[in-house]
Amino acid sequence: MLRRILREVKEYKAASIATPLYMLLEVMMETLIPFLMASIIDQGVNAGDIAHIYKVGGLMLLAAAVGLLGGLLGGRYGAKASTGFAKNLREAMFDHIQTFSFANIDKFSTAGLVTRLTTDVTNLQNAYQMVLRMMMRSPASMLCALIMAFRISAKLSTIYLAAVIVLAVCLFFIIRHATRYFRQAFPKYDELNASVQENVSAIRVVKAYVREEQETDKFHKASQNIYKIFTKAETNVIVNAPLMQFTVYTCIILISWFGAKLIVSNELTTGELMSLLAYCMNILMSLMMLSMVFVMISMSTASMERIYEVLEETSDLTSPENALTEVADGSISFRHVDFSYHKTSEKPVLKDVNLEIAPGETIGIIGGTGSAKTSLVNLISRLYDVTEGEVLVGGRNVKEYDMEALRNQVAVVLQNNVLFSGTIYENLRWGDQNATDEECRRVCRLACADEFIEKFPEGYNTRIEQGGNNVSGGQKQRLCIARALLKKPKILILDDSTSAVDTATDARIRKALREEIPGTTKLIIAQRVSSVQDADRIIVMEDGTVNGLGTHEELLASNEIYREVFESQTGGSGDFDENRDQ
Repeated sequence: MLRRILREVKEYKAASIATPLYMLLEVMMETLIPFLMASIIDQGVNAGDIAHIYKVGGLMLLAAAVGLLGGLLGGRYGAKASTGFAKNLREAMFDHIQTFSFANIDKFSTAGLVTRLTTDVTNLQNAYQMVLRMMMRSPASMLCALIMAFRISAKLSTIYLAAVIVLAVCLFFIIRHATRYFRQAFPKYDELNASVQENVSAIRVVKAYVREEQETDKFHKASQNIYKIFTKAETNVIVNAPLMQFTVYTCIILISWFGAKLIVSNELTTGELMSLLAYCMNILMSLMMLSMVFVMISMSTASMERIYEVLEETSDLTSPENALTEVADGSISFRHVDFSYHKTSEKPVLKDVNLEIAPGETIGIIGGTGSAKTSLVNLISRLYDVTEGEVLVGGRNVKEYDMEALRNQVAVVLQNNVLFSGTIYENLRWGDQNATDEECRRVCRLACADEFIEKFPEGYNTRIEQGGNNVSGGQKQRLCIARALLKKPKILILDDSTSAVDTATDARIRKALREEIPGTTKLIIAQRVSSVQDADRIIVMEDGTVNGLGTHEELLASNEIYREVFESQTGGSGDFDENRDQ
């Protein structure tokens, strides 16, 4: 796992190597200064040698300047390496997510992926910077200080050694206990982000139903869960600080006490005692910084595991070697197709579906909620793979195509229409980034979107807000249809994509599609019979099976479900599901 994560350091390897080297330089200078200070006291101040004081004082200033330079350069390169590492990690995750199939995306919640790309990567960034700087600086500083301390007085230095051992053992148990809580904390961020995402994206619904108080309570609970877990984790970690302080002051008292006795017995000089006290602070402060590194590492371990899950997730849909890049025509065949969203599902979503659709044919698909209409068309552009059987497009199995080439020839307007921040032109060019203004206007005329676009003060340069919140549902649907048409696909799938437009506009759109793109195979999923009755053929879906197939007149004569729905919509409630429940 660690090797896979560190692979994203890439071009920042030089900065990652330079950082600890500069930190070592800083440590060497810090270790040298107490030694020079002892020389000033013993050979300068006590001996009254002012020249020695100036000479060694100058060396101390030089050492301090070099140490400062090392610290500054270590900080600069450490920041460059850690932020670059985080940038590469985010890009690697984002790029990998783009390869996910719908099944892979279903495995991770949207909020969970956002948390991994933000909070978890930031945790790793901070941990990486601390490892580069403190993980090298602290052990080196502690080791150098211990060596110098033992060189001055082995007797007094055993106090340091005992303190280091005691603190290291205590730190091990503190971090081990706290890590368990950190592992629990970060998944809770997913719940918090989910609450924020739902509330912000659906703020109009929240206000319309006066649910602000309930949503606030929901957010408070998610936030409170994180608070409780981090409180437990920090309660364990916080023991580290007073323990360190107690050890530092205990060491100072013991060294001062025993050092004074050694000075009286001429076994130690005053300057050496001052050096030992300085080394005492170096050793114990290094250990304290090291403990902070371990705390950060324990926090980031949970984040690392979550990021690794995304990076190692393998898409269950891949293009084969020597994949086909051209789709011959818009013909579609379903041959004994079974499909389940989960392999462990006992009941398939689609069961033994057999269909033959000719190029340029217009096919209506109708059925109740949960009858697997959307599941059926999702298999055509290989958004999911069949469980059994095969789906053919242009006479070839969809698994033989390069997925990008296949999806470029199968335009899908999904149930949940999505527009992105940007102008209307920019949204339309998702269908074809090289489309001219005239081509954009043409597809908008086909989708009957031109009539409302031209009423905007800025026309096609009107900016769409995030999610298309500044246009109505019907306007959004028409823009999405226009965007799909701009792809010039061989197959066009409209998944209940005119449900928010009036029947007259719906009829004009269907007429335009029939007359302007006769060679494109069109599949129209709808709840209204009027939206599909002029199709070449109509598929009636029920419980994952094809219950009926034929023209409007044929189905009225032979299919009970279709006839009942038609009669209910022309003389009753018009609700497909209500009719089937009666």
